Amino acid sequence: MGALPVFRWRLAPDGYATRRQLRARGLRPGGQGVAAQLERPRRRRGPLVAYLYRVDLAKPVRPMTPARRAALAKANTARRLCPQCRRDAGYVIPPSLGTCVPCAYPDHSESPRST
Repeated sequence: MGALPVFRWRLAPDGYATRRQLRARGLRPGGQGVAAQLERPRRRRGPLVAYLYRVDLAKPVRPMTPARRAALAKANTARRLCPQCRRDAGYVIPPSLGTCVPCAYPDHSESPRST
């Protein structure tokens, strides 16, 4: 088993792309392993690493089906529902709070929602 080829930042040859670059082209890695890596040196820490995949082995992104779209909508709705007051907060509830802002800070009277 050989080591991965390592390229310096912005010096990767054509034919390689990161996951984000593949997605921008409407592609996905499609089960292939990492083909190479980019390294960006930093001063006080280890280098930043980005994994590269071969573009010629990439597959097209799977289309969004109605069932997938419905499942995604349901998941996003669940992220907006406050577990304490069971209301739609109107925004994605931050995991750091765990509840909507009025439930997390009940002492503040400047709450946008008055009951």
